[in-house]
Amino acid sequence: MLAVSVITAIRRSLSQLYKDGIIEARAYRQLTVFEAAMVFAKTEAIIPAPESSHAIRAAIDEALLCKEEGKEKCILFNLSGHGYLDLAAYDDYLNGKLVDSSIPMSL
Repeated sequence: MLAVSVITAIRRSLSQLYKDGIIEARAYRQLTVFEAAMVFAKTEAIIPAPESSHAIRAAIDEALLCKEEGKEKCILFNLSGHGYLDLAAYDDYLNGKLVDSSIPMSL
């Protein structure tokens, strides 16, 4: 029961940070996430979990925007896990078998 309470509290905290405009939400398609994961793996020698790769994609996009605008910014993201259990997905990506799929916004 404690774990559920902690998760609920975290969810509420994140929702409030989003509502207050302190953080923003971004959605990325699967292929761009794996592209970012590959860049990260090649530069940092860590295979990130696909979940973490969404944050990596956002960090890369933010860094590119700063470069374009000539701004310096401290960019923080959370690498929450390795992708060793997701190697089949990486294999699919590298062999062109991974495709983007659409999820209706009405869900």
